[in-house]
Formats: sequence, C-alpha cells, structure tokens
Amino acid sequence: MTGNEQPGRPEAPRVIHTVTDGIAHVALARPHARNAVDLPMCRELRSVFEEIDADDGIRVVLLSAQGPAFCAGADLKERAGRDASWVRRRRLASFAAYEAIEQCRHPVVALVHGAVVGSGGEITLAADFAVAAESTTFRFPEPHWGTVGATQRLQRVIGKRRAKELLFTGRSMHSAEALDLGIVSRLVPDDQLAGTGAEIAGTIAKAPALAIALTKRAVDLGGETDLDRGIRIEMAAIEQCLSDGGWRDGVDRFAGRSEKPGTTDLEER
Repeated sequence: MTGNEQPGRPEAPRVIHTVTDGIAHVALARPHARNAVDLPMCRELRSVFEEIDADDGIRVVLLSAQGPAFCAGADLKERAGRDASWVRRRRLASFAAYEAIEQCRHPVVALVHGAVVGSGGEITLAADFAVAAESTTFRFPEPHWGTVGATQRLQRVIGKRRAKELLFTGRSMHSAEALDLGIVSRLVPDDQLAGTGAEIAGTIAKAPALAIALTKRAVDLGGETDLDRGIRIEMAAIEQCLSDGGWRDGVDRFAGRSEKPGTTDLEER
C-alpha cells in the first residue's frame, strides 16, 4: 500500500484504458500521488500495453495522465522497510512496463503536461514520440535519489554528454529545451494538448494499419544496425506490403484526390 490508498478498500486502477474508433486511450490514474509509479502501476502498464498490442482493431495509442502532473517519478514511499531483493524486483517490473510500451506494434503518442520526473521521462521516451504542453518541465534526478535510472533511453535520444549533464545535476528543464533536445516532438498551449493529441491520432488512424506497423518496425530495427542492413529491413517491409495488396488502395486514393481541381502532387506527399 502506498500514497493515500486506504486499508481495507479495493484499490482503484492505476492505469485506465479505453478504445474508441480504433484509438486506444491510456491514462496514468494516480492523480493524488502525482502519478508516481509504484509496483501495481508497473504491472498494470505492462498488462494494458500487452492487451493493446494483441488487439488488431487498434490503430494508435494516446498515452496521457490524470491530474496536474504527468508523472512525478518512482514512488519512493513504497520502498520504506523493503530489502534490496524487493527493490531489485520492483525495478525489473518497471523495465518490463517501459519495454511493453516501446515494443507495442501500434504507434504510441505520449501527451505530457506538468511535471515529468524520472520514471515519467522513461515512459515518455518509451513512446514513439511525445507532444508536450508548454508549461511542462522535465527532470531526471535518479542519482540524487541514491539510485540509477534513465541511463539508456535518454542518451539514445539526446546523446551521452547531454544525458550525463541532466542526470548528474538533476536540474529542471523547461519544455522548450526538451523540444530542442528531441525529448518531445511538438509543444502546444496547455489547453490544446488533448485536442492536438486527438488530431494526431485521427491522422495516424487514417493510414493503412499494416504500412504504419511496418514503418514503425523498420525504423526501430534500422536504428540498431548500419544503413546497408537498414535498407534490407525496409525492403523486406515493402515486400510484405506488396504481398498484402493493400498498397493498391493507397494508390487509388492518391489518384482520386489528385484529380480534384487545384490539387498537386506536392500536397499529397
């Protein structure tokens, strides 16, 4: 039991998951604890994303959070009185949760706001990309909490030296700097975050599902190898699209739009 949960009461879900018109909405749901990540949340995140990954009807995932903060980091209160073995198992559970987000075959877009700290940054970086409210702040203070974290995904996004500076100092970073570093892809006014997320999800959902899934896989696998092998990965994805036959629908849609007065090829690319 952590945070403000009361003994004897069934615990409310820490992760809420709904699906509407092919768009999965996943929300961190511990607002009273600023969505601090504890062991039950790790398990629920993993379970939810494994369920989403197995659902062929889902086209895109929006990952957000309830309350004033996206995620205030790990819930250190739950570690009081625990031994090293328990903490080790808890950290493995968090790694499994982040991996489930990252390995989801559907595009995952994080919508972040308020404070994004420690584990919140890991969740953000595990998504395919993130959109942030302008007032969002980021911090990676793990070493200052006497632990180690965010050493892998962070450096792969922003580079080793910048990752070290953020981790060693634990300083707070505003959203504009996070945009410059590539931690987030877009900034929007706070009151437009949900609407922007819905617009992005709607756009992605319109694309052929197989092409999006194969594009995600090709980018992820290609990032782990050299260009020559990466091109082979892309060619294998193209061959899979060709064998499916769905590419013809895309050609037909393009041809139909291009026949409209005033439409150019550049507008369709």
